This record gives sequence, structure tokens and C-alpha cells, in this order.
Amino acid sequence: MAEQRALRIAIVGAGMSGICMGVKLQDAGLDDFLIYEAADEVGGTWRDNTYPGLTCDVPSRFYSYSFRPNPEWSHVYSPGSEIQSYFRQVATERGILSRIRFGTPVESARYEQGRWMVTTADGDERFDVLITATGVLRVPRYPAIPGLQTFAGPCFHSARWDHSVSLAGKRIGLIGTGSTGVQIAAELGGKVRGLTVFQRTPQWVFPTPNPRYSRLTTVLLRRWPALCRIGYRFWQNVFEGIPARAVVEPGWQRRIMVTLCRVNLRLSVRDLELRRKLTPGYHPMCKRQVFAGHYYRALQKPGVQVVTEAIDNVDATGVVTADGVHHELDVLVLATGFDAHAYVHPMTVVGERGLTLEEAWAEGPHAYRSVAVPGFPNMFMLIGPHSPIGNQSLVIIAETQAEYVLRWLDHLRSGQVVAVEPTDSATKEYNEDIKAALPQTVWVTGCNSWYLGKDGLPELFPWRPGRHRELLSGPELAHFEVHTAER
Repeated sequence: MAEQRALRIAIVGAGMSGICMGVKLQDAGLDDFLIYEAADEVGGTWRDNTYPGLTCDVPSRFYSYSFRPNPEWSHVYSPGSEIQSYFRQVATERGILSRIRFGTPVESARYEQGRWMVTTADGDERFDVLITATGVLRVPRYPAIPGLQTFAGPCFHSARWDHSVSLAGKRIGLIGTGSTGVQIAAELGGKVRGLTVFQRTPQWVFPTPNPRYSRLTTVLLRRWPALCRIGYRFWQNVFEGIPARAVVEPGWQRRIMVTLCRVNLRLSVRDLELRRKLTPGYHPMCKRQVFAGHYYRALQKPGVQVVTEAIDNVDATGVVTADGVHHELDVLVLATGFDAHAYVHPMTVVGERGLTLEEAWAEGPHAYRSVAVPGFPNMFMLIGPHSPIGNQSLVIIAETQAEYVLRWLDHLRSGQVVAVEPTDSATKEYNEDIKAALPQTVWVTGCNSWYLGKDGLPELFPWRPGRHRELLSGPELAHFEVHTAER
């Protein structure tokens, strides 16, 4: 029997998925790992985003690690600060913090002589396995608006919120009406001197009340942790059974979601002109679905206006729209989203024979079952291309992918296998299956969204979430180039 091989593992990113991978490695007895984090704190997107009104649009009981339920959630959909505190607490409890090298962005990772050389400003280190956990909504996207830099007041992206700026008594301009813009508008509407929402495209809003959990509920969950697990499964079944299925296949789930979006708009907005402005010209859920409880109500409060004219330019004192109207503002907020296709950017990744990941993805990001790329041995991705981010909790996605990685690590530490990478044919077949399944999804019904790749197709998982778990239930050796020690 071959002696077990000691593996040294590099993880890039200490957000939700990086913490998850670290915990899974510990539980598997793989303690020689290092997590590189560019920032000075864990949490990823929950660390970076601190804007007013921030909440998760997945029920908190389900947006939790299955191995670490949290009885302390305050609401069904908890605020971002609670979620950040939760991830920080898990990292602390499991001793992950001591494994993280904070303030250390990875400049490049190169596969050389059977190992990965990771380069930072501090120098080079070698690892047997590279795991990227760099997230999706991470790199802010700034709009190319003429004169934006000339605005004299505070101007910042929603993911870089400047809390030194007091909003009381100010006229706020909000550019963007995606999920972030909706949450900010719902929170600020009626609470500031003026709120001007610059809407390029209206959104369908699914009515989502957000009740607070009672003190008794929290006490009971602390006393009997099994109740937390029941809550997790309950919300998982609700989420996967209705909205997650609605986007990928026709059926009653889709009809319910569509009907409730339309009824919500009709009943919430009585003013016909405002309702006209807020009515999208595309199918509900074609873009990332917005879940909100009081967005429409906030837009109808005094001092709030929705501007649908295109922005022509920005000057020192405000925004000029295409109709020539000058909107005077004190603060400008850019809720303009993220580069959802950045993945490991700006890190350079070089695989076998000098192939860079950027070159491999010249026609658009792709991977084998969302976790591995041909030509990059012993490299695995968490929340990689075509992960089911459009219809699943990212936490369970990361757990599923981390457990799949562990199964490959078992092969690597057996002493007989030195490197693995998916074959071109298996990866191509998988991505062709994705394209064949996309027509049944709601994402191709005709809208422009950040889901779309260079080919105009959504870079999403077109099946039910359970299919993702099935595909990653274990390695299929025939789909991989397995390099053995004798080779």
C-alpha cells in the first residue's frame, strides 16, 4: 500500500467559499493549507458591501453553512452586517483566521514541474494544489458617463460606501435599479431631502416581506439545535422547489412567480404614470430576480422621483438627462453592479505549457462541471463558471464544490496520483449540454442582463439545483487526465 502523500494547498480568497473550503480541509485532516486574502478581513462581498438596506435575498436559515447553523438570525432575510459577523464567527471558531495571510493579493499562480508557484508581493511559494475562491460579485463596475469625475460632491460605488458622508438633508442621486439599487432606494426613500432614482431599465419585483424572528424562536433554537437543521431543510425545500425551478423549467412555479410579480406592481403602484415607468418590457425573472418588500412604497414617498430619461452627462452640481433637464444633487451613488465574469481577475493564472486562463477563456469562461479547467492540473474553482448562482444559495454551492474537491484530494494524497485535470472532450460535452438546455430557461426570453456572456447566452446552470449535487457527487475518472507517479 502506497504511503499517503502530504499535500500543501493554496486557497485564494477568504470569503464565504474560502472559509468553507478551509473548514472542509480541516475536517478531512488536511491541515497544511494557506488562504491568501487581499483585504484585511474575511467575508468577501459581505465585507465590501455595507450600503443602507443591504439584506440577503436568500432566507438566512438556508444562507448558512449546513455544518454551522445559526440560531441568532434576526430576520427571515438578515441584514448584511449579521451575515458578515456570522462568517467571521465561523472563521474564528474553526481557527481559520490563523491560516489566512491578510493584505496579500495574489499576483500570479503558475503551474511548474508538477506544482503551483503562487506569487505575491512577498515572494513565491509552492503548493501541490491551487483552489480559487474569489467569488462572483467582487469587482465593481463603474459607468462610462461623460463628466462623472467632475461631480463636486461625494460620489461612490455602492460596494465602496462612504460612511463618512452624512445623508441627512441631502439630495441623493441613485444610478442603477438592480437588486442593490432597489434595496438602497427602499431604505432611503422618504428619509432624505430628496432621492432621484435614475432608471435605465425597470425591474420586476417579487413581493418579499421580511418578518423579524421572535425572542422565543431564538431561545428554542439555541436550546434544541436540531430545530435549526429542520429550518435549514424547510427553507431549502421552499427555495429549491419554487423560485429555483421557476427559472429553469416551465410549470406552475414559473406561473406563480410571474403572476405575483405582476400583481405586486399593479396593487402597489396606483399612479398610472409611475406604474408605466416601472413596468418592464421583458419576462419576469429574465434578469436576476429582485426580491423586495417595500420598494414600490418607498418610490411613492415625498421627495422621491424616478427618472427614465437617459443620462447625458454629469457636471459639478448634478446629472443632465437627455431631455436637457439638470437634476441638482449633493451626493451621487453608483449602484451599477459588478463584473460578474471577472472570476480570478486581476490574478494571472498560467497552466501547462504556458497556457493562461485568459487565453483558455478567450471565447468566454467555461469549466468542467463548474470546478475545473482543462490544461490546469490540480486547480479547482469554487463558484466557478456556470455554477448555479441564478437559482441557488451560494453557500450550498460552495459546500457541494468543496466536498467534490476533497474527493479528488483523496486520490492525490493516495501516493499513486500526482495530478488531475478534466479532458477537453468531457468539458466540451458538458458545456454543449448546458447550451442545449438553456432554451427552456427564462433567462433566454429576451432581455439584457449581467448573466449574458460574449456569445449572448447566459453563463448559468440551466437545471434544478439538485442536478448540480448529482454531477459533483464524485469524480468520474474517465472524464479526467489522471497523471500517476509512474508517468
